Order: sequence, then C-alpha cells, then structure tokens
Amino acid sequence: MAVDTLDTRILRLLIEQPRTSVREYARILGVARGTLQARIDRMERDGVITGTGPVLSPAALGHPVLAFVHIEVTQGHLDEVGDALAAVPEIVEAFSITGGGDLLTRVVARDNGHLEDVIQRLINMPGVVRTRTEMALRERVPHRLLPLVESVGRAAP
Repeated sequence: MAVDTLDTRILRLLIEQPRTSVREYARILGVARGTLQARIDRMERDGVITGTGPVLSPAALGHPVLAFVHIEVTQGHLDEVGDALAAVPEIVEAFSITGGGDLLTRVVARDNGHLEDVIQRLINMPGVVRTRTEMALRERVPHRLLPLVESVGRAAP
C-alpha cells in the first residue's frame, strides 16, 4: 500500500497526539473530517495502522528485567511450542527466526530470580530442546516508527 504525504502527516499526528479527536486532526491538517476518517479507515484496512491502545511500560507494571530468549525447538514442533509460549504472560513477543535457534522471545520479569523461573518453564515445555538468554542492560533506541513513517512519506510520489 502506498503511503502519500497526507497519510504521513496523519500518522505523525496519531503517533504524537494519540488522544486528539478526528475532528481536531482534520482541523490541524486542514482537510475535511470525512477525508481524514476515510484515510484512517483505509490505513486500518490495509494493515498500516494495527492498533490504537495505550503503550504500556512493563517496568512500571513491576517487571523491570528485560531479556531476549532464543529457543531451539524439536523439528516439527514449532507451532506447538509457539502456542505454548502464548500461555506465558511474561513473554511479550515471540518470533520465528533464522540462525541460531527457531524462536526469539522478549521476556519481562520482576527480578533475576523470576526470570530464571520463566526460563525454567520454557525449558520444560514439550518440544523445547534448549534456550539461550541475553539480558538487556539499557534501552538505547526506544520502539519507534515515526522516522520510518517520515522516510516512507518522503519517498512517496
């Protein structure tokens, strides 16, 4: 789906001012409310906009430890293990990957002991061969998409 300059401006507002009304976005951008709503609806339909909820902090929820756990899976059990991972609340993301392992998970924990408990739970899942854990020390670049949106918008015709 092509994202044009107006789409880029809309996305910037949605990222920077997520609690503003559609009417106010339309006023800021100088477009009709119907035009703005149609653009947002199209971007939702096309999968550009995938959610509208708040961004939460695991640390503020009492889980300041962040680790990335690589999981090696018995051949033919990837879907089974993936489904089992969804039942572990401390796993906030999981991806199938290439390279050293089959899955990469982002895991949050209350402390190092809790992280060890989560890892032990993963190791004991049927189909898991081994895990390798890397702990995050400090976030250097927070999750962001605005620079990408602006880059795509600049490339738009």
